Amino acid sequence: MIQLGVNSVLFGAFDFDTACRMVKASGYDGIEVSAIQGMCEHYVLEDWKNQAEAVKATMAKYELKPLSMEVAANDEARLELAFSAAAAAGIPVVNVGPGGASGAEGAIEASIENLKARAAQAESHGVTLCCKAHVGAAIWNTPTTLQAMAAIDSPAFGVDMDPSHIWRGNEDPAEALKQVVSRVKHVHIRDCKGRQQNPGIAPLQACGRGDIDLLSYLKVMVEAKYDGPVCLEVIGAGTLPLEEVTVIAAESYGYLNALLKSLGAR
Repeated sequence: MIQLGVNSVLFGAFDFDTACRMVKASGYDGIEVSAIQGMCEHYVLEDWKNQAEAVKATMAKYELKPLSMEVAANDEARLELAFSAAAAAGIPVVNVGPGGASGAEGAIEASIENLKARAAQAESHGVTLCCKAHVGAAIWNTPTTLQAMAAIDSPAFGVDMDPSHIWRGNEDPAEALKQVVSRVKHVHIRDCKGRQQNPGIAPLQACGRGDIDLLSYLKVMVEAKYDGPVCLEVIGAGTLPLEEVTVIAAESYGYLNALLKSLGAR
C-alpha cells in the first residue's frame, strides 16, 4: 500500500513532538524527518548519537512509520552523518538534491559521479539514497533524470519524484513519471499554482489547490504498483500559526487519500 507522510519541514517552526502530533492528527501513516541545515533540523545530524533514540521514540509515540529523512545536501561528510543517523533511528530513505546548475558545463556529469559514490556509501549503512530532479540544478528534468538512472546501477539508489519540480520545468508530471517510475523509491508531493521558479506560498502548495493534475500522476503510480512513501513537502510555512500549518497537512491528506481511494490504492 502507498504510505502517506509529511516532511516535518512543514512544521519547522515547532518542535518534533508537535510535528508528529499534528501529522498523526491529520491522518497520515508516517513522517519524513527534516534534517535540512539552515532550514529545519528536527534531527541534528552532528548530535545524532544523542538524538536517535528520542527521534525514534517520538515517532513510535504517535504510531508514525519512519518513512524517510530529508538532508538536501549531498556532500560525503554530511551524508556520512545522515546515513548513520537514519540507520540508528530506523529511517530507510535519505533524500538529497542533485547539486550543480542546469546547463553548466560538466555539472550533470559531476552530479552523477557524486551520487554514484554517495549511493555506495548509503549501501554500506543499509539505507537508500534518493535524489529528485530540482528546478535550477544539474538534474532538473526527465532527460537528466534518465541520464542519472542509466549511470547509477546501485540498488541503494532511487529516484525521488516530485511533480512540482517537473511541472515547473514545463513537463507533464504524469507523463514524466511513466518514464522513471521503475526506479522511483520515494515521492515528494505538493501542488503548485503557475510555473514560476519557486513553488509559491505555503497554503497554495496544499494538494488540490494548485494546477497540477495529481489524479493522473497518482494513477500512473498505482498502475505501476508503486508501494513506497508519498510525503507532502511544503516549504515556506515558518511564519504561519500552528492551526494554519495543520490545515495544509490535513487538507492535503484528505485530497490525496480520496484520490488514492478512487484508484483502489487505499
